[in-house]
Amino acid sequence: MSIYDAIKADHENHRKLLARIADTEGASDDRKAAWAEFFQDVKSHAAAEEETFYSKLMSKTWGQDAARHSVEEHAEMDELMEELQDMDMSSPGWLNKFNKLRHDYEHHMDEEEDEVFGRAREVIPEDEIDGYGERFRTRKDEELKLVEKKRADQLED
Repeated sequence: MSIYDAIKADHENHRKLLARIADTEGASDDRKAAWAEFFQDVKSHAAAEEETFYSKLMSKTWGQDAARHSVEEHAEMDELMEELQDMDMSSPGWLNKFNKLRHDYEHHMDEEEDEVFGRAREVIPEDEIDGYGERFRTRKDEELKLVEKKRADQLED
């Protein structure tokens, strides 16, 4: 599986989870379960993406702007996710903030798939990025185990 296919597969899952969360109400068990899955998966996805795909893209002069822009968006969405994680899911404020996150993240995924992947294919030869899909998956699995530890470390700072 190519890095592009691996990332896109995650995006498809994230789009489904966003829709599922949007179809729930209050602090229902379904919303809690979908949010927990989304939170964990997006956190590990973003970290693995930055460490494999974006680090490779940043190593190429013509890919640096696209990579930096996406990494900045990751930071903004991470902040929204952390705020949502600490809010009451049944409050109107939670849903408003979730809707902003959904809008921003769907835009980010579309931009990544439509623009960033195109730039990456121009500047990273296929033989240089071969195997990165597997590296991404392995890194994501490792990151999934670190999500809560990283949150605890961040809260201590």
